[in-house]
Amino acid sequence: MISNHQGSQKRVAILLEHGVEDAEFQIPYKALKMAGIDVVVLGSRRNEDYKGKQGKVSLKADATTTEASAEEFDAVIIPGGMAPDRMRVNPNTVQFVRSAMQQGKLIAAVCHGPQVLIEGDLLKGKNATGFRAIRKDMQNAGAHYINEPLVVDGNLITSRQPSDLAIFTTAILSRLGYGGKEAALPDESDTNAEWWKLADAWGGSTKGEIVSAINTALAGERYSHEAFQHYAEKTSDFEVRRLLQEIVQNKQHHIQMLEDRLNELGEKPSLPAQAADTLAKLQTSLQGSDDMAMMRRALGDIQTGVVDVYNLMLKLTDPVTVRLFTQIEADLSEYERRFAELYRQRFAGAITKPAKPSTGAAVTAA
Repeated sequence: MISNHQGSQKRVAILLEHGVEDAEFQIPYKALKMAGIDVVVLGSRRNEDYKGKQGKVSLKADATTTEASAEEFDAVIIPGGMAPDRMRVNPNTVQFVRSAMQQGKLIAAVCHGPQVLIEGDLLKGKNATGFRAIRKDMQNAGAHYINEPLVVDGNLITSRQPSDLAIFTTAILSRLGYGGKEAALPDESDTNAEWWKLADAWGGSTKGEIVSAINTALAGERYSHEAFQHYAEKTSDFEVRRLLQEIVQNKQHHIQMLEDRLNELGEKPSLPAQAADTLAKLQTSLQGSDDMAMMRRALGDIQTGVVDVYNLMLKLTDPVTVRLFTQIEADLSEYERRFAELYRQRFAGAITKPAKPSTGAAVTAA
């Protein structure tokens, strides 16, 4: 048993396993501690030194889900990352969460956290959200998946990713009696609130990290804007040129969005971001004008952009900036699909295949 629950002080369990998404553990943990709530970290082993996915979390659990009793807590928080996949194979952890849910305790899961709820058969008929990679899994478990930063259904609170953490944590605090004007917290439905400042105060992305990410995305969009202008000028294919020109216009829109966001934060584009188009001019001027080679370069540029902006999106706890990144990623993914379709139409069967070893050549095992 864990030490007795004192008086009216709220007690919250935060589950922990290796590979937890650091911010998804740290932000609720720090916010609840700052509110004077008794926070107990529960793992599967008491003497284990748990490590976060990003290397920022490193600590031992206060107790285990084996010895803990749901009756002792007012709420249970399930952070995401790779940790929930470990939690869900521990029957003691699943049973602990199931008991807490059945007793009407507040259950809050973010990102991949709903995997534990899936394992406990706790999502049937529930409105819920989670990281987009587990959307289908949640739906198959009977949930009504809603792609919103925060979804509340009775005693269940769910969110999708690090950018939702300030809203997610505010919702938890509010339902534990620490919300509203007295706590100086925004309303969880206020999309105009400066959530990044709250997340920063609770251990999330700093302004410097947000600005750096925006400048990284801006440099990528300015570079590719110039490169795609060059591709459009050089191609002899009218349909390809038209699509390239559409992409150039879209990238100009992205550039404006990112520069506006920097301005909102009182910042200006970095020198590397400003110089990105000049670098693109230099590099593309050295390339040939063969249509197939050009289309492959352009497709590679789009694919690189999709991956880069996706990775930036997952690092930040600023919902406004992440919303911009999400739009850019969606636009690039759509252009990747359309451009790849044109490429296949023009050069079907022309994709380079790995050369086969010549007869008698030695093959070295990896």
